Amino acid sequence: MSQSNTVQRKNREFSDFGEVTDVVNILKSQFANRKLYVKYMVSKTEISIQEYLEDGTIMVVTDQDIEHEGNIIIFGLSDKYLEVDLEIIDEKAPGYFHCRIKSARKAVSGRRDLRFKLEPDEVSATNFRVSKHTIDISSYNIPTSIKVVLDQFQSNSSKWSDLFKVDVFSTESKDYILNMMRKTGKSLFISDISSRESYKSKTDDFINMFDVLGEELDNYIKKNVERGYKSIVAVPIIYITETANSVPFGYIKAISKSQNFDMDKVLELKDQSFKLVDRIRDANTHFIPVHQQIVDISRGGAKLKITDENLKKYLSRTKGFIFDVVFKLQAPITIYGEVKSTFLDEEKSLYVGVDFEGNSSRKDEMKRFYSILKPMEVDYKSRLMKSMKDRKNKS
Repeated sequence: MSQSNTVQRKNREFSDFGEVTDVVNILKSQFANRKLYVKYMVSKTEISIQEYLEDGTIMVVTDQDIEHEGNIIIFGLSDKYLEVDLEIIDEKAPGYFHCRIKSARKAVSGRRDLRFKLEPDEVSATNFRVSKHTIDISSYNIPTSIKVVLDQFQSNSSKWSDLFKVDVFSTESKDYILNMMRKTGKSLFISDISSRESYKSKTDDFINMFDVLGEELDNYIKKNVERGYKSIVAVPIIYITETANSVPFGYIKAISKSQNFDMDKVLELKDQSFKLVDRIRDANTHFIPVHQQIVDISRGGAKLKITDENLKKYLSRTKGFIFDVVFKLQAPITIYGEVKSTFLDEEKSLYVGVDFEGNSSRKDEMKRFYSILKPMEVDYKSRLMKSMKDRKNKS
């Protein structure tokens, strides 16, 4: 039995054991009736401790076809996740080893929620939405496909005002107003260029030009009057990521030489920015409506088995994705999953471990998710306790 090619995206925090006796004690006390497994195996491979010897070494039994290079790592879950590094001293028979405990570590925090296995017909994952590109916030390096959307939007909206511009923020810009918009996500509204009163912020959603320009305000007014400007509105383009983070990465700026904008015009331009973001999202998203198996699930995460070749290609490199969880006889629930780990089995199926980090895109979806999961948790706990009791009675 060969080992899997596992990629751990999200590392656990561990505390190490100082003494071998501490490791032996926790194995004896917490794993007498709990299963232990061999790490990095293609399929889940159980291992059991047959005997604790007086010198601190142990005798273990596992799959007789297991491949090793003189060392194996075993793991299990009690109140917290535990890993133990074993050195194989002697192979008494296929799968029967005399081992020395080299080191061990225990997760600092326990698993947040009970995770349990599912039958293939109980629940599935579908309607995967995976971003083609990640917007680089630090450098504002926007993919060409998104720049095309911005250019098309500017061209189609050019009649909105006398001067109309759509552009991306630059970290190297010396424009104080645009830099303030980039940092705060606030809008700019100057209803009357020639009136100093117009440069005060109407609400906290707008930039106060007195604060930004200070003593340079009069020069700013003079230059704009000389250019024939009557009114200016500028709103940030705020992209909401799958994890619900707001990223102001660009702006729409409208300048009028013929009329004074009012608040209705500001709201109209903001609405245009929302529509632009929808277009960007559509252009930047792969939508793959296939159904895939959810192997196990909890309130905080799940393990997905991906067999679709197209989906495997995208999920193997993404940081996270949106998908629908479909319980039997229930409407789909939309969830964002942050990729925690991935591995391929011998049949080249991709297993993806995800944490449910973001909020659902639909109102009260997570509340409905928990209400469906709760009776399943109760049933699983009941079966688990019965199984442990039966094992204890047999031993």
